[in-house]
Amino acid sequence: MNDMSYPGWTDGYLPTKLSFAAAPNESAQQWLERLVEQYGQCPPDEADALICLGGDGFMLEMLHTTLGRPLPVYGINCGTVGFLMNPAVPDDLPTRLATAQTAILHPLRMKATTMDGRCIHALALNDVFLFRQTRQAAKIRIGVDGRVRLPELICDGVLISTPAGSTAYNLSAHGPIVPLSANLLPLTPISAFRPRRWRGALLPSTAQVCFDILETDKRPVAAVADFTEVRDVISVEISEARELQTTVLFDPGQSLSERIITEQFTA
Repeated sequence: MNDMSYPGWTDGYLPTKLSFAAAPNESAQQWLERLVEQYGQCPPDEADALICLGGDGFMLEMLHTTLGRPLPVYGINCGTVGFLMNPAVPDDLPTRLATAQTAILHPLRMKATTMDGRCIHALALNDVFLFRQTRQAAKIRIGVDGRVRLPELICDGVLISTPAGSTAYNLSAHGPIVPLSANLLPLTPISAFRPRRWRGALLPSTAQVCFDILETDKRPVAAVADFTEVRDVISVEISEARELQTTVLFDPGQSLSERIITEQFTA
C-alpha cells in the first residue's frame, strides 16, 4: 500500500481513456449517462482507469474483475455509505485521477470442503466468514499454520478479514480495525458462547488458517467469501493471496489508509 499517485502513469501523464461501470440504481445510471457524454466510453482492456459508479457493494464486485490486471479503479459514490468511494464531482476527472492516491489490496483465498466431498475455491477482498445454518450454535476448531489454537469455539460464526475489510463485518462483530500497512489479518468470533471471553486474534498476513466444523450433522455451517456462499462445509482453509492485487484510487487527503485511521476515532 502507498499514498502516492498511481505508479503505472509517468509524471505529467493525464489519464483520459476512461471505462465506466454503473450500478443499476437510478443515481448511478444518471451519472453514467452524464460522464460518458462528457468523457466517452473506452473498453476496459484499453482504458487508463475503471470508473465505478455506485456504492461499496458494487465497487467490491468491480474490484474482483480487476484482480491481477493493471487497471486502477476509481469509485464515485452513488450509493449510501461509500467508504471505498469518492465524492460525485464531475469536473476535470482526468486531473483528479492523475493526482489520486493509491491503495493496493490483496484478497484472501478460501478453500471450502463440503459434506458431499466438493472443494470450492473463492477469493475475498473484504472477508471470509462462517455462520451457523440452523438454531444450533456452531462448534468450530481453529488451527493456524498446522497447529490447533482453539480446540472448540461455540458461536454463531467466525470471520477473517483483510485490513481493508476490517471496517466492515469485522468491526460490527467488535473486531479490531487494522491499518493497511500492518500486514495483519483480524480473526474475530461472531457471538461467541464458549470461550465466552475470547475476543479473537491478530494473525500475520502469512498465516494459514483452517476452520474444522465439529458435529457437522447436528450443527451445519456455511462459509462466505465476499459473494460466494458455500453450504454444509466441514472445513475451510484461508490464506492471503499475496500474488494477486488490485489498485484503488482516492482523492488527495482521502486515502484508504487515512479513512481507516479516522474510523478508529469515530465515536
